[in-house]
Amino acid sequence: MSTPYVLMGLLAAGPRHGYELKRAHDERLPRAKPIAFGQVYATLGRLERDGLVEPRGQDRDGGPDRTSYALTGSGHARLTEWLSTVESPAPYVTSTLFAKVVVGLLVADPGTATDYLVAQRAAHTARLRELTAVKTDRNATVADLVAADYAIVHLDADLRWLQTTLQRVTELYREVNT
Repeated sequence: MSTPYVLMGLLAAGPRHGYELKRAHDERLPRAKPIAFGQVYATLGRLERDGLVEPRGQDRDGGPDRTSYALTGSGHARLTEWLSTVESPAPYVTSTLFAKVVVGLLVADPGTATDYLVAQRAAHTARLRELTAVKTDRNATVADLVAADYAIVHLDADLRWLQTTLQRVTELYREVNT
C-alpha cells in the first residue's frame, strides 16, 4: 500500500490533523495493518515538503497543538494521476508461504513438507471462516465487507495452490533434490 496516496485520499474530503488521519485510515482500511502515528507525521512532512499538502491551522482541544493539513492543487492532481494508473500484476512471486514450501522441500523430507502444507491449509481455512463471519455481521461496514472480500479471494487462491502443491510434493522433492 502506498501510504502517501492513502493519506492524500483521506485529505481529499477536507483538512485533518494527524490523529484524525490515523483514525480515518484504520476505519476506512479495516483489515490493513494499522498505521503508526509516527508514520502519519513523517509522511505528512514529506508531502508538505513536496508541495502536495499544506498546513491549514492549528487547534488545541484541551491537548497539544494539532496542525491540520489540506491537499493542495498539486496534491489533487497527483492523487488523480495515481488513481488513474493501472497497477501491473506482480512480476515475481514474493510470498513467504511460497518460499517456505520451496525451502522446506530443499531441507526436509516429503513427509515434513506435507505436514507443513496441511497445517498451513488448516490455518488458511480457519482465517477464511473468520472472514466469512464478517460478511454476515450486521454491524460490518462497507469497508469491512470490501476488505473481507479481498482477503477471502486471496485466501481461496492460496488454498487452491496449497492443495495442488500437496498433490505434487513427492515430485517436487525429487526435482529439488537431484
